[in-house]
Amino acid sequence: TIGSLLEVGTGFHPELTGRQNVYLSGTIHGMSRKRITALFDQIVDFSEIVTFIDTPVKHYSSGMYMRLAFAVSAFAETDILIVDEVLAVGDSQFQKKCITKMQQATTQGRTLLFVSHQLALIANICDRCILLSKGHKLAEGPARETIIEYMNKLEAGEGSDGQIVWSDPVTAPANATVRLNRISISSQGRVSSAVDIDKPIEI
Repeated sequence: TIGSLLEVGTGFHPELTGRQNVYLSGTIHGMSRKRITALFDQIVDFSEIVTFIDTPVKHYSSGMYMRLAFAVSAFAETDILIVDEVLAVGDSQFQKKCITKMQQATTQGRTLLFVSHQLALIANICDRCILLSKGHKLAEGPARETIIEYMNKLEAGEGSDGQIVWSDPVTAPANATVRLNRISISSQGRVSSAVDIDKPIEI
């Protein structure tokens, strides 16, 4: 079975309460009513919105929507879970909970298809990575290697060489004490905007 979390509140009806939407969304994810009832308290506890569970979700913030929608998806026990950039909505503490939950799912043999531009998150969650551009696959392999390849392509495409030089002092950032002339970043003796976060860098 496949479950997806591609948009905030997927499978939710705005006129229904959070409680009713847990059952609705859970059913869409292929769960039986009995199974949803058995997991209901865990789902609500994970979402951290127990106070508002009987409030119609049309009154929820986008963050509350995301919390409850992710909680249902996380407990749905699907073989494959597809997650898009939706995690950007939640606060950092809840994002950590979601990441831990996704990592647990992968250790249990479930497949996670995670679509994101958050490179550090991809490196932490994913073993393998596919680099897409305009619907075409440009690269595939271990996550960290593919991320570095992406950064190299980005650097080559945008002409960034890992440094900024202000030749005109009038345009340079400054305060009463300091005026910047040049900023550069280098790794392994080479100035570059594409660096491996596991290796020392110099600024």
